[in-house]
Amino acid sequence: MVFFIYDKTFEGLLTALFHAYNRRVFPDRLLQESEPLPLFCEEVFTVVTDGTLADRVWRGAERLLSAHFLNGITSCWLSEQSHVDELLFRYLRKVFDSQGKSVFNMRDADVAEMSRLWKKVNNEASRVIQFARFQKTADDIYFAATAPVYNVLPLTMDYFTDRFADQHWLVYDVKRQYGYYYDGQKAEEVRFGQDTEFLASGILPDELLAKDELLYQTLWQTYFRSIAIKERLNPRLHRQELPARFWPYLTEKRKH
Repeated sequence: MVFFIYDKTFEGLLTALFHAYNRRVFPDRLLQESEPLPLFCEEVFTVVTDGTLADRVWRGAERLLSAHFLNGITSCWLSEQSHVDELLFRYLRKVFDSQGKSVFNMRDADVAEMSRLWKKVNNEASRVIQFARFQKTADDIYFAATAPVYNVLPLTMDYFTDRFADQHWLVYDVKRQYGYYYDGQKAEEVRFGQDTEFLASGILPDELLAKDELLYQTLWQTYFRSIAIKERLNPRLHRQELPARFWPYLTEKRKH
């Protein structure tokens, strides 16, 4: 068996694909340096991530695939699922070998799995957009926290920058401890050097809130309760349409 060792980055994956074609040797497994090598290892090749080589591979994919399918590739990578890199490696290899025709072959197990995973990731991105609840700070920055199953914040930035172009905001992924801050011009990834309670919980303390923020939250909670029809409550359907993992960050689900 042939093993490629790389740094588990997307650029590293594309670099590994370049070397596989260049060497005409394709790996049976893709491993990280810290992972132990399985038994019966015939060959090990260490991939050094190279941005130039990765760009060559990606430009080759761009010549064969539409933006729609390219977005699918990046969406699946953001799923962070186990062995998604090996799935993408096989998928891209089929794309190049078939000159892009393989993406329409839903009878292929890898293409079908890509399609299923792509749909799941996009659905999660839609939920993040749908269930974002912003809290206005005393500095006129709107803060929203979330903890999606997949790493979908990059897929939501076009929506947020277009929808809230006239505001400063921070959308923060509590689970992965990073976010995007929009300064009125562009959104940039941000990370914080030290943990704070509100970053861990996603709930701003009262002293950081704008003077009228608590009032607006109370008004929204009152409205939410007033439109509920008790006779039509369906907890099972409610959890299906509004997964419980989003509840801690929803204004209407909190009590002050």
